[in-house]
Amino acid sequence: MTRLIERIFTLGYLAVIALFLLAGVGLIGLAGAELWEGLAPSASVDVRARFDSVLDAIGIMTIALVSIELAQTVFEEEVRREVKISGPTRVRRFLSRFMVVLVVALSIETLVAVFRLLHEAPEQLPYAAAIGGTAALLLVGWGTFLRLNRSVEELEPEAMAAAKDEDGEVEAEKDDAPKPPKPRRKRAPRVPAAD
Repeated sequence: MTRLIERIFTLGYLAVIALFLLAGVGLIGLAGAELWEGLAPSASVDVRARFDSVLDAIGIMTIALVSIELAQTVFEEEVRREVKISGPTRVRRFLSRFMVVLVVALSIETLVAVFRLLHEAPEQLPYAAAIGGTAALLLVGWGTFLRLNRSVEELEPEAMAAAKDEDGEVEAEKDDAPKPPKPRRKRAPRVPAAD
């Protein structure tokens, strides 16, 4: 019964991954069309409209990046590694990957909003600043979480070692290279006994 439930979850994760990838690819197509509109040689479009199209393309590509990165994260953490989120090391790794994508996306969106609002509606710049402030608060919160979580990881060094071994295995699979040998512990040289 447990195997059946695990397979159902795996199928669910694969469906989510496929939808994230489909959304990401669709958004890349939309961004390409928007970028073409901004860069296509046409005398009927003014520079300001071109600039707006390029900014729209950047915003759309940012969301596409988030979508594709989330698909990759779910694949690697839930399907490929068959991770069961239970230990602090695994939780930290999963959340860290997600938070990196989120903070970068919010930062890019802040820049796009500032450039757009600076020319169109300067009175709305505080809203763009709020997005940037949110990204900064997420970064501070994430850093605090990592700092507090580190002491918990020290309590279970086996989980940290297992996660590092698992990372090595996944990286070896990615490169289709043989798994690197585990380093041997160096022994202290023997000192002859004094007579």
